[in-house]
Amino acid sequence: MPLFRDDEDELRLVLVVRGALGRHGHQLSLPGGKHEPGDASLLETALRETEEEIGLARDKVEVIAALPPIDTRTTGFRVHPYLARIRPPESWRLAQGEISAVITPRVRTLADPSQRREQLLSSPSWPEPRRVPCLELEDGHLLWGLTLRLIEPLLPQLLRGAFAV
Repeated sequence: MPLFRDDEDELRLVLVVRGALGRHGHQLSLPGGKHEPGDASLLETALRETEEEIGLARDKVEVIAALPPIDTRTTGFRVHPYLARIRPPESWRLAQGEISAVITPRVRTLADPSQRREQLLSSPSWPEPRRVPCLELEDGHLLWGLTLRLIEPLLPQLLRGAFAV
């Protein structure tokens, strides 16, 4: 969960827009991915995947905390998130086909109750539309599902200045 302060001292979160292919095509998520045998730890997995997906070099990442693992509701994965302070690059280097964009919403916006709503959505795992909580972000992107569940409990703490980000 990469965070940084912009030039106006606004706290921002780095989210990726997944490419068209795969089960999560066009969805917002945090950078990261699946553990590979060569990864020495789950933290190593997170750092490697983030660098591969968006070009964020490890020396620009300061891990602040390991967050509690969370289980996905549809794919059977257990996600091990990390909170990190970063120095964003001049430009993001996107993994072609895998990531189509990076967006960096303000944490204040993510915590704004007026941005929340419920919407009928479907996915390859559940093709029948379901009403799900979501947050509308810039360019019409919707934040929902596991990514919203990961971020939501941290928002009040981040706004209070916890983790000294």
